[in-house]
Amino acid sequence: MTTTTNETPALIRFRPTGLDAAPEVNALLERLGLGPFVPDGLTAFGGRNDNWAGTTTGGQQVFVKTVARAPDGSRPEIDRALAFEAAAARLPAGSPLRTPEHLGTDRAAAVSAFRLLPGARSGSEVALDGDFDDGLCAAAGRAVATLHALDTPTALDTHALDTHALDTHALDTHALDTPTALTAPAIDTAEAPLPPMGWLRAFPWSEVRDRSMAQIAAWRLVQDDVEVVAALHGLRERERTAPRTPAHCDLRFDQFIVHGTTLHLCDWEEFRRADPARDVGAFVGEWLFQAAYSVFAPTGEATAAQDTVALGFDLTHQEIVERGAAGLRRHTPRIAAFWAGYTSCRTPDPELAERAVGFAGWHLFDRLIATAQAHAVLSPVARAAAGIGRTLLLNPAGAVATLRLTSPEPRPGSPR
Repeated sequence: MTTTTNETPALIRFRPTGLDAAPEVNALLERLGLGPFVPDGLTAFGGRNDNWAGTTTGGQQVFVKTVARAPDGSRPEIDRALAFEAAAARLPAGSPLRTPEHLGTDRAAAVSAFRLLPGARSGSEVALDGDFDDGLCAAAGRAVATLHALDTPTALDTHALDTHALDTHALDTHALDTPTALTAPAIDTAEAPLPPMGWLRAFPWSEVRDRSMAQIAAWRLVQDDVEVVAALHGLRERERTAPRTPAHCDLRFDQFIVHGTTLHLCDWEEFRRADPARDVGAFVGEWLFQAAYSVFAPTGEATAAQDTVALGFDLTHQEIVERGAAGLRRHTPRIAAFWAGYTSCRTPDPELAERAVGFAGWHLFDRLIATAQAHAVLSPVARAAAGIGRTLLLNPAGAVATLRLTSPEPRPGSPR
């Protein structure tokens, strides 16, 4: 698909790393037959990985990103993403699970290219603007359910690689620069890294230098609470005995992209076989996190969490409770719409909803730790979010109905 250069994306953009410092980017694009990036108009989006978005000399709009390699030189994130592409190649046309087209990957350089979706908005922007409505939430539920029912072959056959990964561009096998260029890695079956169970006992000294005082304080909220620590260990044990499916394992609003009226799910570097409750809980947790922070805006409407973390110092405990309850009432219908979409495509196992509530509780802690990076102290807003997370972790069964995650009647022939 060729687009005009004035169809610029609506995502928040940044100045990208100079291509002189990343020659592997244009090298991959040229191997794919797309031509190098045109310097004018080249931009980047947020995220922990270097990335570039723009038009190539061949007139194609492309998004390219790199991922970090492991200390031993391996590329587990690239391998997991390629395992997803192998499975996604088998999705039928019109599948509820849509993702930006994968054009090609250089595994040796840990760089991947995708079709850019002009005019797209990230899910986090859509949510903060109040536009992540029931319809989009239901679409997200259908997409995640389809993911959890996905067939995961051990390798990608040559035909799939030619027709799906590169569309009309012939594959230059040197672009992947690996003896297994015509196969994809098997799906990862290792345990997901979060929550980091070792950190529940003690914060690694090697990590202290990279953490703000507020982040350390947030971790202390977890470590000093013996009930929360026990609940997290219990959640891990339940996960180990739960049915496993293909799962995203890093689900957040900003992993969704809205292009026109179509929802896409992206960023598959943590893709693996895991408890599907992780993804369901993460989506629920995103809305609860949004509720906990947005209610401290003057109007109580959607606003960026990073803009409100300093608010709440002048609120009484009762005001925090009342506004928090109001925020939950506003956002619970979004959770219900997601769950309705999910259960319309897949029948969950009987305990999935309860485990998902537990993972939603952890998600609140994880998100408040992440947003505390730029702050010296935890605000009352952050502590309120931690309180919600604690409640969910300690009594997940008691929140299933409140969050409208009640189990539907089983449907004959529904995939599990």
